[in-house]
Amino acid sequence: MSATFEAFKTRAEAVSAEVHRFAGRDEALAFILDFLHKEGVADAPQCGALWAAGSFLEGVQPEALRQRVPGLSFDITQAASAEARVGISELDWGIAATGTLVQDAAAVAKRLVSTLPPIHLAVLGTERILADMGSVLSHLTPAQTNYISFITGPSRTADIERVLTIGVHGPERLIIVVVDAFQQVTA
Repeated sequence: MSATFEAFKTRAEAVSAEVHRFAGRDEALAFILDFLHKEGVADAPQCGALWAAGSFLEGVQPEALRQRVPGLSFDITQAASAEARVGISELDWGIAATGTLVQDAAAVAKRLVSTLPPIHLAVLGTERILADMGSVLSHLTPAQTNYISFITGPSRTADIERVLTIGVHGPERLIIVVVDAFQQVTA
């Protein structure tokens, strides 16, 4: 698993993603809350953060997190997502060969928080990082999967003159939080 993670990290960082690995959920949650504070998340216009529901949050009291980080919300709408500074979502798979994240994004909330805020913080279990696209596709069932997102680094585009622009069609920063053990969080 370590070689797979290292390959994923190398490839993700090569396309300007930031990758952080933690042994457990408590450490990862502490990093996320510290990150939100450092990024100036507050209860003010253009300063909020939105967190889409996922198994990482099981056992966590949303109100306790809101008290620790004013401006953090779990109520996701299109308007709130367009106004937020940070969007947080749980990803389903990672592809080591390309540093790509894969998300079953049938839930609109996941799409909103991963595409509209300028910073996307993606949470992924280490065991969910697979070697290549074929390995990930073997875990997907088309009849049960209506919308799959593939995310490789922050949003970027280049015009005909090869002028690279970051963040035009999505987040300008992608922070990936990889967690070895998704045990209960004590927050």
